[in-house]
Amino acid sequence: MQSARGFEYGVKHIISPQSGLISDVLLSNCELDKAQIAELFDLGAIYLNGERLREDFSVSEGAYLRVHSKPRRFPKNDGLWAKRIIFENEHFLIVNKISGLPVHASVDNIRENVQSYLEETLSKQVYVTHRLDVPTKGLMVYGKTAEFQTAFNKMLIARELKKIYRATVKLALDQKLPTGILTHYMEPSPRAPKTVDSVAHPGWQNCILEIIEAKEIAPQTHELKIHLHTGRTHQIRAQLSFEKCPIIGDHAYGAEKIWDEERIELEACELEFTNPLTGELHHFKI
Repeated sequence: MQSARGFEYGVKHIISPQSGLISDVLLSNCELDKAQIAELFDLGAIYLNGERLREDFSVSEGAYLRVHSKPRRFPKNDGLWAKRIIFENEHFLIVNKISGLPVHASVDNIRENVQSYLEETLSKQVYVTHRLDVPTKGLMVYGKTAEFQTAFNKMLIARELKKIYRATVKLALDQKLPTGILTHYMEPSPRAPKTVDSVAHPGWQNCILEIIEAKEIAPQTHELKIHLHTGRTHQIRAQLSFEKCPIIGDHAYGAEKIWDEERIELEACELEFTNPLTGELHHFKI
C-alpha cells in the first residue's frame, strides 16, 4: 500500500505488503526498474522507518518505506577538489566552492555535494561549519575535527567571523542603488524564496548587511562588496531583491534567468576569523 502524499515531488510512502528484499517491494509498488532502484540506494534516497539506507536487504510485511524517486541531482565529482582547497591545517580547511553544489548532503542525495567530494579527495571525514546556497560560490570553512566544528559554531553564534561577499546586481529603471547598512526583517518560514520587509513584525528575524563598496560596470549594473553582519538563509538575495536590485541570474528573487545551471553572481570572497582552538588570526581572500 502506498500513499499519494508527496507524489508531485516524487516522494512515495509505502507500507510493505510483503516480506522480502526492499528492491522487490519497490519493483512491485513503484514505477522503477532495478537500475533506478540501485541508483536511489547509492544516493541515499530510500528510508526504512525514518532511517536512510545505502544498500538493499530484507524487510518484514508492514515495514514503512519512504522513497524519493525523483532526487534532486547536482554535478558529479570532477576530480578537481584538491586544487580548490586553498588552505589546510590540522584543524580546518578552506575550499573555494563552485556554483551549483550544496554544501552537504540533502534528504534525497547524500553523494553529490561539496562535503562528500572533499571526503573522497582527502579520504578523511570533514565537518560542516557554515553554509552557502547552492548557486553561490566562494570561500567555505570545513572542520577537520569535531572539536573545531563545535568551537567554530560557537564563534559563529557570537558573530566573530567576518564575511565579505561580492555581488553583481541589476537595477530596475530609475532605481537608486542602496548604500550603507541595510536592515530588513525575515519571515520565519522554512520555504524559499524568503520574504523580508523593512518593517519589523513579531517573530521575524533581523537581517543586517552593509554595502561597503559599489562600482558601476555597465548601465544599471553594479558590482557590490558586502559585509554580512547576520547570516540568515538567502539573506543577501532577499534583501537586494527587496531593494529592487536582484543579483544577476537569481530568478528565484526576481532577476532574469540566464543560465541553465544553478548559478548566480554572488561570491563569498573574503573570510577573517580567529582559530578558536589556537588563537591564531586567519584572513582569506579571493
